[in-house]
Amino acid sequence: MASAGSTAVGPLRRAVIFLGPPGAGKGTQAQEVARLYQVPHLSTGDMFRDHVSRGSPLGLQAKPIMERGELVPDEIVLGMVEERIARPDCSNGFVFDGFPRTLAQAEKLGQILAKLPFGRPLVLHFVVDQGRLLRRLTGRRTCKVGGEIYNIYDRQPKVPGRCDNDGGELVQRPDDREEVIRERLAAYERQTMPLVDYYRRQGVLKDVNGDGDVPTVLQSVVGLLKRAR
Repeated sequence: MASAGSTAVGPLRRAVIFLGPPGAGKGTQAQEVARLYQVPHLSTGDMFRDHVSRGSPLGLQAKPIMERGELVPDEIVLGMVEERIARPDCSNGFVFDGFPRTLAQAEKLGQILAKLPFGRPLVLHFVVDQGRLLRRLTGRRTCKVGGEIYNIYDRQPKVPGRCDNDGGELVQRPDDREEVIRERLAAYERQTMPLVDYYRRQGVLKDVNGDGDVPTVLQSVVGLLKRAR
């Protein structure tokens, strides 16, 4: 199968959106697909930082809002999105991870994609058993020195509690505790699942079984991308 180290498999030529709950592995898969197809992996967080650092008009609007810890209005977010995907490096397609988050954003993004024009997006929805999500997230441990991530169930260090690379202490982040994870999953159901229904009605959504390891899931994703193209 294709792997992250393989040469590009051909032009993507479309927008691909990754949807899925915390712990579904969509971020990892988005990075792998972007690397494999040699297209940008886009996140609104990166766009915010870029515009703020450049002091662009949109960045100047967003900066005080972000500093107050408030949500940046859709008008600014979508302005940044439109500016980013109009750049030349997106001409062969791109991968969105973590956007859109709401129906209003999805509808506006559809208008932007049609105008540029990219046509309708392909939406990959990662489906993972909730018990497996809890195992992935509550078992996660992070090195305090280098940030390397382990899992006490599925990716254990050689020495319990210590990073293989630098011997740093492995700790559980506060947002990886079970009670926090359950609330994050509930919030996903409330906020993001309507997007799944929206894109499914449009006929552009494909379910991906996210229960496997990274190479197995990537094989499924690449297969869907090839058939959709």
